[in-house]
Amino acid sequence: MARLKAKAPLKSGKKKYIIYRLDSLSKYGKIEKLPYSIRVLLENLLRNIDKRTVTENDVIALAKYNPKKVKEQEIAYRPARVLLQDFTGVPLVVDLAAMRDAMKKLGGNAKKINPVVPVDLVVDHSVQVDAFNSGLAFDINAEKEFERNRERYEFLHWGKEAFDNFKVVPPATGICHQVNLEYLGKCVLTNKGVAYPDTLVGTDSHTTMINAIGVLGWGVGGIEAEAAMLGQPVYMLTPEVIGFKLTGKLLDGVTGTDLVLTVTQMLRQKGVVNKFVEFFGPALDHLPVPARAMIANMAPEYGATCGFFPIDQHTLEYLKLTGRSDEQIKLVEDYCKEQMLFRTAASAEPIFTDTLELDISKVVPSLAGPKRPQDRVPLSRMKQEFLASLIRPLKDRGYELKQEDIDKQVEIQDGYNAKVGHGAVVIAAITSCTNTSDPQVLIASGLLAKKAVEKGLTVQPYVKTSMAPGSRVVIDYLEKAGLMDKLEKLGFYNVGFGCTTCIGNSGPLPEPVTKAIEEGNLVVAAVLSGNRNFEGRVNQLTKANYLASPPLVVAYAIAGRTDIDLTKEPLGIGKDSQPVYLKDIWPSQKEIQDVIARCVSPAMFQNRYSAVYSGNPTWDAIPTKGGALYDWDVNSTYIQNPPYFETLSKKKSGLQPIKNARVLGVFGDSITTDHISPAGAIKKDSPAGKYLMEKGVKPEDFNSYGSRRGNDRVMTRGTFANVRLRNLLAPGTEGGVTTHLPSGKQMTIYDAAMKYKSDGTPLIVIAGKDYGMGSSRDWAAKGTFLLGVKAVLAESYERIHRSNLVFMGVLPLEFLPGQNRESLGLTGHEHYTLEGLTAKIKPKQKLTVRAVTPKTENASGVILSGVEGQKSRSSPKAIEEITWENEGGSVAKKNKSFKVIARIDTPIEVEYYLNGGILQTVLREMVKK
Repeated sequence: MARLKAKAPLKSGKKKYIIYRLDSLSKYGKIEKLPYSIRVLLENLLRNIDKRTVTENDVIALAKYNPKKVKEQEIAYRPARVLLQDFTGVPLVVDLAAMRDAMKKLGGNAKKINPVVPVDLVVDHSVQVDAFNSGLAFDINAEKEFERNRERYEFLHWGKEAFDNFKVVPPATGICHQVNLEYLGKCVLTNKGVAYPDTLVGTDSHTTMINAIGVLGWGVGGIEAEAAMLGQPVYMLTPEVIGFKLTGKLLDGVTGTDLVLTVTQMLRQKGVVNKFVEFFGPALDHLPVPARAMIANMAPEYGATCGFFPIDQHTLEYLKLTGRSDEQIKLVEDYCKEQMLFRTAASAEPIFTDTLELDISKVVPSLAGPKRPQDRVPLSRMKQEFLASLIRPLKDRGYELKQEDIDKQVEIQDGYNAKVGHGAVVIAAITSCTNTSDPQVLIASGLLAKKAVEKGLTVQPYVKTSMAPGSRVVIDYLEKAGLMDKLEKLGFYNVGFGCTTCIGNSGPLPEPVTKAIEEGNLVVAAVLSGNRNFEGRVNQLTKANYLASPPLVVAYAIAGRTDIDLTKEPLGIGKDSQPVYLKDIWPSQKEIQDVIARCVSPAMFQNRYSAVYSGNPTWDAIPTKGGALYDWDVNSTYIQNPPYFETLSKKKSGLQPIKNARVLGVFGDSITTDHISPAGAIKKDSPAGKYLMEKGVKPEDFNSYGSRRGNDRVMTRGTFANVRLRNLLAPGTEGGVTTHLPSGKQMTIYDAAMKYKSDGTPLIVIAGKDYGMGSSRDWAAKGTFLLGVKAVLAESYERIHRSNLVFMGVLPLEFLPGQNRESLGLTGHEHYTLEGLTAKIKPKQKLTVRAVTPKTENASGVILSGVEGQKSRSSPKAIEEITWENEGGSVAKKNKSFKVIARIDTPIEVEYYLNGGILQTVLREMVKK
């Protein structure tokens, strides 16, 4: 730090702080012209120089950031805190508990194992909409949630008591992103007298919602979150930053939802995957934080790492609205203005890698669907677009119906008589998390409901209606405004505070509705105010799913169909027997603003968050078992002690050679982490299903892989078990199937892995390009390791999955450019030995792979397929050696040697790998201390 001389005092109010001044780097670059998000990263590096993971040269290199020509520099980013939701958070707490056991076994103090940075886990992903359209819906759903997840909740209850720096927000409080936005996010943090920007990573992809208040954060996999939690850097490449200029003002009748759907469509068309998006322009002068939050939330839908809004006057006003202290607000203003992190109308526009622009006065009421969030449909074109989708080919995201089936209808009798056809709306959900951040759209939905009720309109009887706000404050201001009872009269009762319909927890449809849909093979629809509408996600029966603003959700519930033009056709017939149009009940912007001014106050937020960690009596009553060490229940099917540390010693045990390894799977290009990681429902005849039934669990109580992420026995059995996975080692099959060698028998990948393990045979996986794409990250690497895979050999990797493999002690190997499995004539039937792998391994070192192909394998003389007769697409130089050898004169083998790159990319990754993984590295460091 001596060379950079960045430390300086800052006074805010009556307090003094130390800051790391960004202007100390001005001689290296024009800091005031950098994107604001890059300035936050720059301060992060500057403050965390340790001469090991971050050097002064790293800081200087980033200060010289050229947006137009971004260098591929790796950054050791240290987020200030970690945000977890319960599905992805439970396995992290399981790992911490296992580390405590291992620490004790090694003679250390188990109580020293704690998160190094603050961690907040919000229980929000477990509630399901079983009950609806009833004043009892909330209580019934909450009761079922506790019944289904009791074991998990007891474990989390222990964790919040056992660990320092770890807090749990109980069920029925809100979604993690909303709690983060309204309460946890501080914009500027302090620790030991140092003030610095609030930053975080989260285990949910929509963590980006916090970008709305200038807090840099995004979603990562569980392993990266564990690294951050344990004080390790999260490594990333210096990002390109795409500037999105917003001009103009939204017109009356246009919502923030319409804006975000337009932005999502534009950014998807632009292409911003793995890039930062930063918003700028004069529209920010009057775009409030809740609208920004919707845009930031949907960064995963438009493909960006984050969607960042700089801190400005609107941020300060939002902090005040949500009950933050005057002292905190003053610190945010003072710090950010001193650090060139505060945007005003007079601020210079940053320089970006590229830009695009939207005049938001051109935005029109819209929905998105029926299969992707980026497929925006103007409200005026919904009818014709839906009808067109019915006959459109499947490859073009249509339904490919025959013309004679278009008008098919089926009658429903369930205390009412109704006919439904294609386009019937069977789910209408005001659901978290995109829109429930914005009082404007929620109050708009209440006002629309009020006017609809006054006109005598009702919701169609076959529509499953629900409201699942992201925060308890939402119900408070709707009730104060006298609007909640109007929503309830249309069936929009509160069903729970948490992620419901948007993540597939929409619950079952009524049996008569289900029967009608199946009988007619109908393309029915869900209309929801969420952020994801991929096929099969919302409900297995809703083939069409549309994202819409809350008031439009209510409108479509009344209409009961999507094949309607709400700009021209009536919603229904009022009590005066006259048609009622959407324009007749749509609230004006003035009406909405008057209600907000009257009914939304800081006191509401202060009241709700005053007991945020202890506001659920059922949660509070859960008994806490055990002390510093968790009392593992060997019969639990939800929580188990993972075997990561079974053979761990204080000293590194040395690298285990990868010799005569067998191939567990041979895969093609673009194998995603969804192919690898356990996800969705657990099938009865799967290895995981059989295991659960052996444990006495009935199939109806299987729950999901997501809910059982704390049990490695279930998750390992579900790894590489995706029903759409194609393993070339078992041609003609689909799903988690492989061929066990040398027996030649086809079996599940899990069963084969266990056979190899019992024989002491190491395993590898062979794949093509872009191995490990996707966001189901932690168990994709953990499951691979627990199956006994020692190395993966692929043409290329998705960056995060590659690092996750290293973090779990699995070696990622990469073919040399121009080479691949086919060019080298590899079939997967070979024995593989890795040469040159020693404790002196260097980042990206080249190693030699020797592949030996047996001509015959077993005593019965069964000949397995080999490379004989195959034509190689490579040049002769690609294969260094092909020889025939006789061993004992009985078995002829064919040898191939070729070079590969060990994709351990940095010195710290070398350290992780030599220790057997990141958890082992951290544990050994703690034992030393």
